[in-house]
Amino acid sequence: MKNFQIIRALSSGSAVTNISKEKEAMFIAGGTNLVDLMKKNVVAPDKLVDINGLDLKKIEFLKGKVSIGALAKNSQVAEDASIKEKYPLLSLALAAGASQQIRHMATVGGNMLQKTRCSYYYNTDMPCNKRTPKSGCGAIGGSNRMSAVFGASDSCIAVHPSDMCVALAALDAQVLVEGPKGKRQIKFTDFHRLPGNTPEKDNTLDNKELITSVEIPDNNFTKNVHYLKVRDRTSYAFALVSVAVALDIKNNTINDVRLAMGGVAHKPWRLTEAEEFLKGKTISEEIFRQAANLSMKGARGYGDNDFKITLGANAITEALTIAASK
Repeated sequence: MKNFQIIRALSSGSAVTNISKEKEAMFIAGGTNLVDLMKKNVVAPDKLVDINGLDLKKIEFLKGKVSIGALAKNSQVAEDASIKEKYPLLSLALAAGASQQIRHMATVGGNMLQKTRCSYYYNTDMPCNKRTPKSGCGAIGGSNRMSAVFGASDSCIAVHPSDMCVALAALDAQVLVEGPKGKRQIKFTDFHRLPGNTPEKDNTLDNKELITSVEIPDNNFTKNVHYLKVRDRTSYAFALVSVAVALDIKNNTINDVRLAMGGVAHKPWRLTEAEEFLKGKTISEEIFRQAANLSMKGARGYGDNDFKITLGANAITEALTIAASK
């Protein structure tokens, strides 16, 4: 691991100022992803700005929304009684992520910024356009069982690994950030990027901007929700495919719906076309199957991950069925 300097920021403003002074500087909070990357020499910052002392850990229930500080721990949010009551989909998704030990260290902001878990990205002896632009994508034509079936490009077929982010995309969250140019707000579905020709750019943040909080608007999705995570082992494994479902059901009819997938794209994959299809429909297995098939329209496998297309449709059908039965 390369030698680096570490400083502790006492305010959001000082954190942004300190990171703006050097090109090779990064924020660090829980460090559950960043430290791994530094150990493997995938990233090698000259300076780390420790933001753990900032007042960004609160969960505040405000008029019409909840505000979750970027430094709130994943376990803190998942176990919060009011989150479980008002935003149960988020709690379920967080509880499905990583291990209990990691959830006690990982932060909301860090979860959003975690890097892909593609084996080619982590192996510095292999080509990876995300790690080293224009070096090639080893997963294309290589081992790609975990790779994307939506939104990929000739430059990258990696997937975003977060469970929490799938729920936040489904719940129309907003990301609040602060940087040298001031504060701004980003729709969660616009926060992460598809790879295109620049897969090294994971999101729409300026590299000197700091996530300060995430806001979720109030909704009626408090009962018929489910987060389904299909993985190789139940304990501490990333999703092959995951599905976040939130239904607002009245008299056996779907009044409103939110639907998103994980493990299938470079960003959480919101299924807006299927949502529109389901609105106003009477609950039935056939309707759910039709929505699932519609959701997987345009999916493309790369060999080892071809099974994700069938798995994705089955997972959506199952997740909708479970959510509707609650």
